[in-house]
This record gives sequence, structure tokens and C-alpha cells, in this order.
Amino acid sequence: MRAPLSFRKYEGLGNDFLVVDAASEDALPPARVTALCDRRFGVGADGVLLVLPPRSAGSAATMRVVNADGSVPEMCGNGVRCVALHLARQRGLREGVLTIDTDAGPRECAVHDDGDTGKVTVDMGVIRVLGERTVHVDGHPIALLLADAGNPHAILFGAFARSDVERMGPRLATHPAFARGSNIEFARVDAGGIDLVVWERGCGITLACGTGACATAAVACATGRAEVDRPIAVRLPGGTLDITIARDGRATMRGPAKFVFSGEASL
Repeated sequence: MRAPLSFRKYEGLGNDFLVVDAASEDALPPARVTALCDRRFGVGADGVLLVLPPRSAGSAATMRVVNADGSVPEMCGNGVRCVALHLARQRGLREGVLTIDTDAGPRECAVHDDGDTGKVTVDMGVIRVLGERTVHVDGHPIALLLADAGNPHAILFGAFARSDVERMGPRLATHPAFARGSNIEFARVDAGGIDLVVWERGCGITLACGTGACATAAVACATGRAEVDRPIAVRLPGGTLDITIARDGRATMRGPAKFVFSGEASL
């Protein structure tokens, strides 16, 4: 029997996490994370967010993301909003700015906590648009638009059914063309914004992906599908994120974070 693990569960547009205050990155081995995230035999989550001591001066903490399969991505947009709300509530801060270190660099988070669902605006840094790459799946060429939001993304624009995402997502995410794997975005642009479904590395289809929303918005702006310096409504299955891409490529993400429950697990 393992020692009980204290956690708090948070969600950002349905992308859900177990938030754990820890002293070191190896506090939870990957196998334990997988057991905790199991939705039938564990607590259930898309991943674990370790809240660690800060790496840089002026930061409140470091966020380490561990996906449900035990893999470690560089960054998680919905996760950083959840950690920002968690830290703000630990400090009794209803309104303010916190900087959180991540494996993709520090992220400044402005928190507005109304006591129920917090609203967090995050400076997501410059999104690098990397151009087009064509890969082959089952002998068919697929043109992808690539971007780096601190983690890798490949975007397809068009009309996609859920079955398309389920069929193509895992094949593209693990394609040999992507040495580290890639998050895959299936996007449809209209006058009101962007409809988006994401196949995330290490998770599969999730209800929301913050870095995916930023990467897709940046590529949409770079290719004339959307306008810079104006909020873009990115509509995900779990709800809407407001993304603004500046002329220099810097992305600002605004969206909710919500505390769900706390508990202890001996898994």
C-alpha cells in the first residue's frame, strides 16, 4: 500500500488534471500517474500537474505536466490556467498576476477569481509558424501546417467528422516525420472564429487544448484565415477560448479554470 497522495482536481473547459504540490519532478513515477488518471480504476484525469518550487527569480512555482500515459509534454495551456488558480487560492489572491515556470519557459498569468470559476489570461509567448509538411498515411498525402507553441503542433483546415479525428489523429501524432510526436489539430474557420478538435500527444482527443488553440490561431493568422491583434473565438468541444495573436506572433489566451474536488489516493 502506497502512502496516500493528496491532490486537488481542476478542469479547464473539461481538460481535467490532478494538481499535486511536490518537492521534486520525480515525486510521481509515470506508472503511478497512469494509474491515478485511469477513469475506471483510478481518480480519472487527462494528466497530473506537479506544482514544484520556482526555477527563476520572481516566479511563483514551476509546473511539470505528466500526461495520462506517463509522457511529459513541454507545456499545457489549460493546465497552466489551473495551476495559476491553484496558486492564487493558496495565497488568498482574488485578483493578480503570477508567473509560472514551465518546460517551455515562464508564463505570466493574470488571475480573476470570482469564487467559482476563475478566469485566467496567459501570455503564451511567441508561436512559431514553421510552414507546411506533407506526410503519407496509408499511401495518401496529407498536407499539414506546423507550429511550435512551446510544444509541437500540426494543423489541418477543413471539415472533419469525429471519425476522421479518431482515424487520422493517432496515425499523424506518432508519424515518423515527427521525432517527438505531435499534437494534431482539426480546424474549421468561419466568420465567427474557429471550430477545433485536437488529438493530443499522450491523451488522445480531449475536450480542450490551450496550446493547440494558440497554434491554430497563429497559423490561421499567418495564412490569412484570421486577423492579427483581434480576439479569435476558438470553439473546442469543452467550450471557447479567446486567443489573440499579435503582429510579432505573441499569443494571449483567456479562458476559465475551475476547482472540482480534493482528495487522497493510495494508488
